[in-house]
Amino acid sequence: MQTGENEQALRKIIDFTRLLSIAILIIHFYLICYPVFEQAHLTHKIVNHVLVPLSKMGIFSTMLTAKLTALGLLIVSLIGSKGKRDEKIRAKTIITYGVTGLLIYFVSDYLIYWPWLYIGATAFGYLLFMTGGALLFRMLKLKLGGDIFNKENETFPQEERLLENEYSINLPAKYQLKGKERNSWINIINPFRGTLVGGSPGAGKSYFVIRHIITQHIRKGFSMLIYDFKYDDLSKIAYNALLKHGGRKFCVINFEKIMHRSNPLEPDTMTDITDAMEAARTIMLGLNREWIKKQGDFFVESPINFVTALIWFLKKYEGGRYCTLPHVIELSLVEYKDLFAVLISEPEIEVLINPFISAWKNEAYEQLEGQIASAKISLARLSSPQLYYVLSGNDFSLDVNNPDDPKIICLANNPQKSQVYGAVLSLYVNRINKLVNRKKQQKCSLIFDEFPTIYFNGIDNLIATARSNKVAVTLAVQDYSQLKKDYGREQAEVIMNIVGNIICGQVTGDTAKQLSERFGKINQVKESVSINATDTSVSRSTQLDYAVPASKIAGLSSGEFVGMVADDPTNKIDLKTFHCQIQNDHEAIAVEERTYQDIPPIRQPSTTEIISTYQRIKEEVKMLVETVALP
Repeated sequence: MQTGENEQALRKIIDFTRLLSIAILIIHFYLICYPVFEQAHLTHKIVNHVLVPLSKMGIFSTMLTAKLTALGLLIVSLIGSKGKRDEKIRAKTIITYGVTGLLIYFVSDYLIYWPWLYIGATAFGYLLFMTGGALLFRMLKLKLGGDIFNKENETFPQEERLLENEYSINLPAKYQLKGKERNSWINIINPFRGTLVGGSPGAGKSYFVIRHIITQHIRKGFSMLIYDFKYDDLSKIAYNALLKHGGRKFCVINFEKIMHRSNPLEPDTMTDITDAMEAARTIMLGLNREWIKKQGDFFVESPINFVTALIWFLKKYEGGRYCTLPHVIELSLVEYKDLFAVLISEPEIEVLINPFISAWKNEAYEQLEGQIASAKISLARLSSPQLYYVLSGNDFSLDVNNPDDPKIICLANNPQKSQVYGAVLSLYVNRINKLVNRKKQQKCSLIFDEFPTIYFNGIDNLIATARSNKVAVTLAVQDYSQLKKDYGREQAEVIMNIVGNIICGQVTGDTAKQLSERFGKINQVKESVSINATDTSVSRSTQLDYAVPASKIAGLSSGEFVGMVADDPTNKIDLKTFHCQIQNDHEAIAVEERTYQDIPPIRQPSTTEIISTYQRIKEEVKMLVETVALP
């Protein structure tokens, strides 16, 4: 027990031990240098009577034994001593005092022929060693300034095993643990629970993560949809990976350098009017991104219903012969009188067009223009010969994961024209979503680079339900705020919270805070020192603190990622959270990229062919109106 009496008793024992050490050394001097003391008349009969029996003890048999005994008792007294600890005491000072003292203490044996010199040297060495020992046990070694960014405390064990299966994505990495670098693996063993790849521009999303998802899934036999925002960055990787592993058709939708043609409104894939309504919503919200936050408003739902009526009419007319987006655009431009006469001929869309016809008959032209003009103006932006040519063909079907005809489809966008192209590509994504999320299909991977640049209606439902159908969804975004801007706060929160796997590079603000809270807290050692006039105390404690603080996420280097992976019942992962540097073999990747083959041109249509298709669609709509409205 730490009572005052015990401390006082301990101090007395220490003092006695040190006194005994000094006494042995003095007796040794008296006995070994007795003739000198006798000449100086420093002897006494009583002293001699007491010390003569002591001289027969073993500790005084030799000089070395006596000096070692005195030194040993001194060390014991120093071990138990207490003093005010001082962080200014340096190890170099202690070593200097200790080593110098020991050398003088033992080398003084050679001065035995000069007794007084011997006594002085030995005593001086003794005092030097005692001073060094006292400093040693008062030295305060602190690491308070050694890790100013708290890096060591914020390290934690990570998964070092390679866990691979027929669906997994495995990324080699290195991480720090208590100042040591260790090898680890990011094992996305269940990609069907959704993967979100985040990071500001330059964080390394494509180079360190997306490219490996593409190559590994192609190697493992996945069919694939790739939304390539900056064509052909990802498409070229996919094409060259497919050259090695084969077994699937490679298709590209590109509105500038035309490769394949495909009709996203293929009538055979639309089973009821709800499919047409979803297609119309995707087109209109893709063209007017601000409408996403206003869904339900009268002047938002009216244009969507209008376009739905156009699509469903063309789907029902002559078996869907003219059911393409270009025909929808041209039909929307027909004068109201003829247009309503055409649409009213289809009973299934009567409910949809009734408000428009009523407004027209009641001469509420301002209301009618407000309902329809926004749809016509938006669709008019898509009136382009190249778009008409690509959207009116049918080189391949959109059932990406059809076991009998698996495909890798690349949707090419251009950042400079992303608003127009993004709306059309959103329609492709919407239709493909309907076709891939079915049972008994091939395993499929959907990869969306710069996901917020398209409108994907129902992405949360796809991630939630497609797991059982072996559909893996990968979304690449720059920041949570970007999702909120383009999809609205509620939808953005759902997307962030529903994905099971997160790999994130440098982000800031709300995104960093959310991720930090998601990764949780770990036990961290905290050390503090209190110095006053009489004592110095050091306290160490553990407390829970964030494993990866928001400030650290905001300062990640390129290629450095934090995140969390999901497991499955057959393959448990205890260490799901990671903070590591993904390891790419830069030289090997550079060599591989130099050997990449360009994607060969599938078709090279002439300008005449494109313009003739554009004119043909206009004529077909004109003939349709004349046939139906003017019998």
